[in-house]
Amino acid sequence: MLTTLLENKVRGGKWHTLYDKVMSRENLYFSAMKVVGKKGAAGVDRQTIEDFSEQRWPELDRLKQELKDESYRPLPVRRVEIPKPGSNEKRALGIPTVRDRAIQTALVHVLEPVFDHTFHQRSFGFRRGRGCHDALRCVEQLLADGYVYVVDADLKGYFDTIPKDRLLQLVKQKVSDSAVLRLIEKYLKQEIMSELKTWTPESGVPQGAVLSPMLSNVYLNPLDHLMAEKGFQMVRYADDCALGNVPTR
Repeated sequence: MLTTLLENKVRGGKWHTLYDKVMSRENLYFSAMKVVGKKGAAGVDRQTIEDFSEQRWPELDRLKQELKDESYRPLPVRRVEIPKPGSNEKRALGIPTVRDRAIQTALVHVLEPVFDHTFHQRSFGFRRGRGCHDALRCVEQLLADGYVYVVDADLKGYFDTIPKDRLLQLVKQKVSDSAVLRLIEKYLKQEIMSELKTWTPESGVPQGAVLSPMLSNVYLNPLDHLMAEKGFQMVRYADDCALGNVPTR
C-alpha cells in the first residue's frame, strides 16, 4: 500500500518537489525538538543543546531563511576519539553542530519514506521499526530452514569509504529536486575538524551525521537485491552481513 501511494505521487519514479517539505516550519520544529531530546555534545561552534533550546524560535526562523535562500552551509564535524567496547583500540566519533543535526533530521523525515520502501526486507540496520534482534531472528530462521553454511562479513571502515559520486547517483534515481540534491551535496562535502586540523574527506559520509545511516543503506541497497536475485540469503545490519546459500535439506 505504501509503495503504491508513493508511486502515485511521483513522475517517472522520481520525486520532484521535496525541498518545501524539508524547510517547513513544522518539520524544522519537530526535527529540532527530536535533536534536543537526544541531548548530545556541542559541535565546533560550541552551541549546546540548552543554548539552542533557549533560543529555539529565533534559531528556527534563521534556519528556515537560510534554507529558503540556500545560504545555509553546514559547519565542520568535530571529530573525537572514543574507546572501542572490549578493545584497547579507539574509533572516531563525529559531532555535527546542533543546527546541522536539526536540518539533517528534517531532511531524513522527508527522504526516509522515499527510500525505505525500496530497501530489501532483510536489511535491518538504521530503519524505523527494525533492529538487531529482528536481524538475529531472521538468521535463526534461516538456520532452522537448513542454511547452515554461513559467511559472516563486516565491511571495514564502511562509512568512510563510500564513493560520494556513486552514492549521489543512487539518490538521483529517486530524487530530482535540485535544491534537495544540493543540500545533500553540502553534507557530502562537509569538512572534518580534529583538534586544530581541518580537512575534507575524498570519500565517505560524515561519521555521526544524522543523514549518514540512511545514505549508507541507499548505497548498499542494490547489493541486497542483487544477492537475493542470485539466490543468496543475505541478512544485513548496517555494514555487518550474514550470507547463506543452498540449504542442506
